[in-house]
Amino acid sequence: MRLLLDTHIFLWCIRDDSRLTKPTRTKIQQASEVYVSSASIWEIQIKMNIKKLSGDIREVLQAIDQSNYLELPITSQHVAVLSQLSDHHRDPFDRILIAQATFEPLTFLTADAQLKKYSDLVELVDS
Repeated sequence: MRLLLDTHIFLWCIRDDSRLTKPTRTKIQQASEVYVSSASIWEIQIKMNIKKLSGDIREVLQAIDQSNYLELPITSQHVAVLSQLSDHHRDPFDRILIAQATFEPLTFLTADAQLKKYSDLVELVDS
């Protein structure tokens, strides 16, 4: 299975957050490939700048490398998929993540139930 992690799922992984359940951890560990979008990295940096998150973006980047996750850049093909998405969710970061998961295709792990409306590729995790 190839996975794309929602930003909060990625943060739970690298911070060993208790909201990341054992079944979700196992699913991530057993995946053949685990991706973190460059959109998530951008979102994390923005939230650090406005003090919604604490930390250092360099530590986040290092965590991606140490975990053997793969960075998924945003491509023009991903952006083109945005025009096909319904308005179930207005958050631009979530929308580009859904577009990436749709185009690639990748199973998208999230705890945000609203995102399930987009695709069968969206898999909700317990938190």
